[in-house]
Amino acid sequence: MTFPSFAVTTEPLALEQVVVHVETLGRQKGEGCGAVCTFLGVVRATHHHRTVRHLEYEAHAALALRAFEIIATEVAGQWPLATLAVHHRVGRIAIGEASVIVAAGSAHRDESFRVCRYGIERVKQIAPVWKHEFFDDGEDWVEGPIADPDDAELRRQALERACM
Repeated sequence: MTFPSFAVTTEPLALEQVVVHVETLGRQKGEGCGAVCTFLGVVRATHHHRTVRHLEYEAHAALALRAFEIIATEVAGQWPLATLAVHHRVGRIAIGEASVIVAAGSAHRDESFRVCRYGIERVKQIAPVWKHEFFDDGEDWVEGPIADPDDAELRRQALERACM
């Protein structure tokens, strides 16, 4: 079985495997892969001055994978020689563990940074993944994305953030 560019999994995330995958894909495009930029979302110990015990993520896996593919298609339209991978973990995640990886490869670092930032911005906007936070003094659900993937204004905002 080949390593996937997009995944929703209960298993701990494997940053190095994702990086190797993105670099391998990038070698086959244009000038090849000279840069891989990664975003690793990690569970922090506090949120809004509250002590976090752990998080639990839920997702509609099939739709989340489709959202990741939509993001990759958008990336290909803006940065045709770049590569992208998105892996999101679901289930119980402890402090210090990774919940999401976005990895972007390109011939040059500037483009890989932009693609990576665009990728995580769009994941937060359109991927059906929900976060349940557990604190010492209670719990909260963080409202998940409700955006239409075809919303051009949201895509523009993500692109603007990526290219700041």
